[in-house]
Amino acid sequence: QLKLVNPSQYRFEHLVTQMKWRLQEGRGEAVYQIGVEDNGLLVGLSEEEMRASLKTLRRMAEKVGADITVLREREVDYDSDVPRKITEVLVRKVPDNQQFLDLRVAVLGNVDSGKSTLLGVLTQGELDNGRGRARLNLFRHLHEIQSGRTSSISFEILGFNSKGEVVNYSDSRTAEEICESSSKMITFIDLAGHHKYLKTTIFGLTSYCPDFAMLVVSANTGIAGTTREHLGLAMALKVPFFIVISKVDLCSKATVERTVKQLERILKQPGCNKLPLLVNSDDDAVTAAQQFAQSPNITPIFTLSSVSGENLDLLKVFLNILPPLTNSKEQEELMQQLTEFQVDEIYTVPEVGTVVGGTLSSGICREGENLVVGPTDDGKFLRLKVCSIQRNRSACRVLRAGQAATLALGPFDRSLLRKGMVMVSPEMNPTICSVFEAEIVLLFHATTFRKGFQVTVHVGNVRQTAIVEKIHGKDKLRTGEKAVVRFRFIKHPEYLKIGAKLLFREGVTKGIGHVTDLQAITTKENGLEESLGPGQLSF
Repeated sequence: QLKLVNPSQYRFEHLVTQMKWRLQEGRGEAVYQIGVEDNGLLVGLSEEEMRASLKTLRRMAEKVGADITVLREREVDYDSDVPRKITEVLVRKVPDNQQFLDLRVAVLGNVDSGKSTLLGVLTQGELDNGRGRARLNLFRHLHEIQSGRTSSISFEILGFNSKGEVVNYSDSRTAEEICESSSKMITFIDLAGHHKYLKTTIFGLTSYCPDFAMLVVSANTGIAGTTREHLGLAMALKVPFFIVISKVDLCSKATVERTVKQLERILKQPGCNKLPLLVNSDDDAVTAAQQFAQSPNITPIFTLSSVSGENLDLLKVFLNILPPLTNSKEQEELMQQLTEFQVDEIYTVPEVGTVVGGTLSSGICREGENLVVGPTDDGKFLRLKVCSIQRNRSACRVLRAGQAATLALGPFDRSLLRKGMVMVSPEMNPTICSVFEAEIVLLFHATTFRKGFQVTVHVGNVRQTAIVEKIHGKDKLRTGEKAVVRFRFIKHPEYLKIGAKLLFREGVTKGIGHVTDLQAITTKENGLEESLGPGQLSF
């Protein structure tokens, strides 16, 4: 917008309507640049005009129930004696009916790079003492506290209110309070860095569908251990990532610069093809967040310390402005499909019964809804009822596509459930299969990959051992080769979709690809099964 000085009533209404539409497009967020013409010319406004324009913008925001925060101001050299400025303003709508923006960020990096400590500092709001005090609240198991290593997947939340201030556990807030007072929630998925927990890390990346990944690299060790592997995983699963170099308080400036150069070199390699962007000021952080969302090739790099708190604010500014990847239209389309919920975790809660955690991949799920869950070991689907829904530890009536939540199933027998199942609406008539084909690329293999080879296959939340039954057109595969391969699951059939991303591993063997064909087993309502011939796909 150029300027918004004392608009007429009609013009004001028009501007408010436009703002409503923009907020809806950006799912509750929009950035206004004041002092810029529609064709992108930086004209700038004088002090008075700017003040009047911001006042109008504030009135507009109040009208639609939003708050505004000034992100940054810049002086423009325009042919005039008066200094002229342009301002960027973030408009964010206060959430009505718990519709906060929810971004999931997976946290990757080598063991001892400071992932859990950084999250502890961000979510608890107090700095670390250099010996790992900040991460103690994140650990889920006793052995993690003793060894200081994360071995399971834990979730941490960080909120931003509509004014762009951080809402976290400081001031002894509970998780429910954070949810209530935030208009944007960032859920960090803390993954394990140690090599022996790689399968847990892959599961976290494939089944929790993170929007972004944060790769943490320790400044004093540089790129070591599983860092390259995690970088490769994020790229294989096409998760946009940004990089945080931690522990800068431990080393000299030269060491930090060396680590940055090392990272930039790797990112510019032909395999990565990324454009590193080093963030040194608030201005950089704002630019980084906007550029990062628009083009996936840009990789912002932050250098910070969880002990001295250096540059920690830049990361917070970046996370506050980071827009969601899907716009509202794509989400609307997902919500109109039939309900499908991926089961990632199963718990038993006293006096509640069985509880499942996971992500709703399409449709809408309401309290009291009847769904079917499966496939069981013999390929059947069982009926169940959703008793209640919780999102980020606070109750919620309706779950929309793309949101993660836990559903209470009441007295349903827990032993019938396992990770990798799906809960779908009964009319969906889900297809399950034991045999499927996928187009794969072999990333790394010690010898040759051939028929009869057993690998662990990850597709979304499905994780199971499969045997290679046939490699089309070839006898064997070597590193870097592409082929269509037929796999058969060893234990039980699974629910797969064509086009789903696939990752497999076995020891040092690794490969990626996508599902191209399923040999479906159809299940009749009464539990009788009939098999379709290969190539005939029932949907």
